[in-house]
Amino acid sequence: MANNHNTVFSLDRTDSQFVKPAKPTSSCVLSLSSIDNNPNLEHICQTVYVYRSNVESSYENNHDFTSSVSNQADPARVIREALCKALVYYYPLAGKLKKNSDGKLQINCTADGVPFLVATSDCDLSSLHYLDGVDVEVTRQFVYDVPSEGDSGCHPLVLQVTKFSCGGFIIGMGLSHSVCDGFGAGQFLQALAELASGKNEPSVKPVWERERLVVTPTEEPFQSPVDNTSIATSPYFPTTDFLHECFYVGGESIKILKTSLMEECGSQNLNESFTTVEALAAYVWRSRFRALKLNSDGKILFLLTLGIRKRLNPPLPDGYYGNAFTEENIVLTGGELNEAPLSKIVKLIKDTKQVASNSDYIMHSLVVLERFREVNIKFKAGGALMDFTDWRQLGFLDIDFGWKGPINILPVPMNMTGYVDLCMFLPPSNVYPSKKDGLRVFISLPRAAMAKFKEEMDALKDFR
Repeated sequence: MANNHNTVFSLDRTDSQFVKPAKPTSSCVLSLSSIDNNPNLEHICQTVYVYRSNVESSYENNHDFTSSVSNQADPARVIREALCKALVYYYPLAGKLKKNSDGKLQINCTADGVPFLVATSDCDLSSLHYLDGVDVEVTRQFVYDVPSEGDSGCHPLVLQVTKFSCGGFIIGMGLSHSVCDGFGAGQFLQALAELASGKNEPSVKPVWERERLVVTPTEEPFQSPVDNTSIATSPYFPTTDFLHECFYVGGESIKILKTSLMEECGSQNLNESFTTVEALAAYVWRSRFRALKLNSDGKILFLLTLGIRKRLNPPLPDGYYGNAFTEENIVLTGGELNEAPLSKIVKLIKDTKQVASNSDYIMHSLVVLERFREVNIKFKAGGALMDFTDWRQLGFLDIDFGWKGPINILPVPMNMTGYVDLCMFLPPSNVYPSKKDGLRVFISLPRAAMAKFKEEMDALKDFR
């Protein structure tokens, strides 16, 4: 197997095991929230976490280094033992996720266990550049796809630990998005790391309480923001030939972009300031539109994911690890996005965030979501929708199992809703400390569109 850096490596996989809670847990059936039941979340979200060896490499000879690597703790054993303890608290993750007779999701808490696979590789992680810039097919090797078990349901959590000859390792996690959002995933991983490091219990205890976000759908007719007759189309769709890329955006480029936007507003006698998310998300949205060559008179959608844990009244309890976000949409014609001053698009995103901060508004949006689930509307593939989310504040780079935090984290691309539409902001990897002030833009596009998108992102360095 070869990656973008032409390094050939092999993996030796053991048979998977089922890791079960260390103590007896409640045997019950748990229902999920209205957000959890969003059909667009019915997939396993796969991520990889790359860890360096905790052995110092400044030895006089290779024998000393090899000896020290062999004497360090086995990460697979450490994580497996911690998982047994963590599942006492997060016991729903050891059950099975399935739909009941009315189509709603439930978890049967039967302590079946979490599929856990260990793999070993004959190469150093440095030869793979710690997965920084490698082909997506390489990252897929470090997650475990559990074979379907039919009507018995699916495992909400799956783990693979891959060990390398250098003493480093990669954790590949598959987690049902119907059960946890990114914040919840970070909370679970933090608990796992704390237990691996010798703590007796997690510092934050998990809270289920999905009934807090269960609503009754309205009887009013569902109003779709667009329909399939007005939605914009791209000459690059349909296709199955996608590229998945991470673009680093430096802190200086972000500063220049925001300064330029404020100057643009100043020329219009507007006193505005913008966050990095508002400014860069608008730039990426427009760049993606241009790369896909969507028609100017068609409708395009920007879906903005906003966390609601502390925006509700009362707020959700600490430890809540279910989905707790709303997705607000901005609808424009392609021409409006492409031709308007960028500051106008940024302000639209800013205003949308402010409107969605009201607790009553959020609960109403959940009612609309339930209605959306009932009518089961599907948009045709075509690239007109961009679903944006920001992973920089989820704490993934702070997850320390005894080897310090990961040097890199990456999502494994997925086809979420019938088309590739997801754009993520990721924290910079720690492979290159000089890049710590920036961020990474992770995006999936048809191969034919990626060169133009890269051109747009390169232009950001000289944005004026």
